[in-house]
Amino acid sequence: MKKRFDRKTALITGAASGMGRATALRMGSEGARVFCADIDGDGARATAEAIRAAGGEAGSAAADIGDPARCRALVAETVGAFGALDILCNIAGFGGLKALADETPEGWQRMFAVNVHGPFYLSQAALPQLLARRGNIVNVASTAGLMGQAYMAAYTASKHALVGLTKSMAVEFGRQGLRVNAVCPGGTATPFLATFAVPEGADPELISRLSLRPDYAAPEHIANMICFAASEEAEFVNGALLSVDGGTVAG
Repeated sequence: MKKRFDRKTALITGAASGMGRATALRMGSEGARVFCADIDGDGARATAEAIRAAGGEAGSAAADIGDPARCRALVAETVGAFGALDILCNIAGFGGLKALADETPEGWQRMFAVNVHGPFYLSQAALPQLLARRGNIVNVASTAGLMGQAYMAAYTASKHALVGLTKSMAVEFGRQGLRVNAVCPGGTATPFLATFAVPEGADPELISRLSLRPDYAAPEHIANMICFAASEEAEFVNGALLSVDGGTVAG
């Protein structure tokens, strides 16, 4: 039986853990040749090894996606390994809670380097391959890209920027057969969430607005939506913001 990603090649950032790893494993199990990238090179390698152990094809590399030259090289490595690139999943992210007055220039710059600059550099580098193969891009934004969130000014601004980048690319390249969508998770039980420590003196009522439910999504819940958006099942889905948040942004 044909699998959703047979003969497709996917480059997935943030593949060492959490929703990036869950997406890589899911795509690999459905026939994709997966190139796993993460600043944690050992973690990316472990994900690739897990895909191969299950009978799939995978490669890996360590990469800081805030570096445009490294992003170009990452695309070249993927194409060199598998001969093509059909799907780009920009899942790597950086975040945290911090009072606006305490945010630093370094923190602000790093937030944008990972959450906005990296997806832009990778998308730009991958564009010739993706256009030639009528592929697609899935950006992982956040509910913070759809609504204001207290104590998260830098993170929220970066995710709003990623949403804007997604929409712009979807419009610019939609008539050329390239789809670009954003998956917008709410709270998800990943190592990434551990960086979201509540600032001293924060108003708990403002924090509680971040989630409608008392529990968190599993990484696999987000991977399910990413894989749908990246598949031919979503052929007519372009420029969409796909929330996976238990209803947080519904009202």
